[in-house]
Amino acid sequence: MPKPILKWAGGKRQLLPEIMKRMPESFKGYWEPFLGGGALFFELHNRKTISSGFLSDLNVDLISVYKYIRNEPQELIESINNLNYGNNENDYYAARKEFNSKPEPARRAALMIYLNRHCFNGLYRVSSSGNFNVPFGRYKNPRIPDQDDILSMSEALKNVELECCDFEPALKNVEKNDFVYLDPPYHPLSKTAFFTSYNSGSFGPAEQERLFSVFENVSSRGAFVVMSNSDSQLIRELYSSFNIFEITANRSINSDKSGRKGITELIITN
Repeated sequence: MPKPILKWAGGKRQLLPEIMKRMPESFKGYWEPFLGGGALFFELHNRKTISSGFLSDLNVDLISVYKYIRNEPQELIESINNLNYGNNENDYYAARKEFNSKPEPARRAALMIYLNRHCFNGLYRVSSSGNFNVPFGRYKNPRIPDQDDILSMSEALKNVELECCDFEPALKNVEKNDFVYLDPPYHPLSKTAFFTSYNSGSFGPAEQERLFSVFENVSSRGAFVVMSNSDSQLIRELYSSFNIFEITANRSINSDKSGRKGITELIITN
């Protein structure tokens, strides 16, 4: 069965049981505008709950990888096999330099997968000039997706619409009884905790407020909406009229192991 092949900072694999027990038992269309590693989509696909959906993200390299997996899996497999980069610091930084030189699309998608599996904690961070700048992760034996991984994921994505776009236009066609899952960049819990360089833009308080307006709008259309976010005062205030559930998660973005212990996060539903 297909499973996520990309590590993604803030990925939801560990929270799937908590999310799934708060989602509708049945629904029509499935919408996920902050796709990331796609843990919930692939879990629902494997459970035969969904076979299609509208998946989107603002990260153009991420969507490019998924489109190659869906449309040209064999070309991507060949590109991965031709990378010739190993699990060492010199190779990693050479691959990062090649990725930032913007090679042809299939090669770039393969490099994206290699970098994702070898970089620090599956982060995707870019500089102000748009260059990927995450350091080497120093893993003992990082696993690169093989042919079976790519082909099974390609099958899962064959009836899925994939778009690189902002969350607001991504959800413009949501209808009554559709299910929308929102996993935005979390609102930071402190001034030093910002991680907004997911793209060359940012996702600060103004974007969280815009997302709340979209949440309200989609809810008013009769769709089921579930969102994950941090347990911050802003998020609690914005969504005070909806259902707020506290859950505990272990997060590993912090370079200091003492900062990776369980923290409270929120699941919000309408």
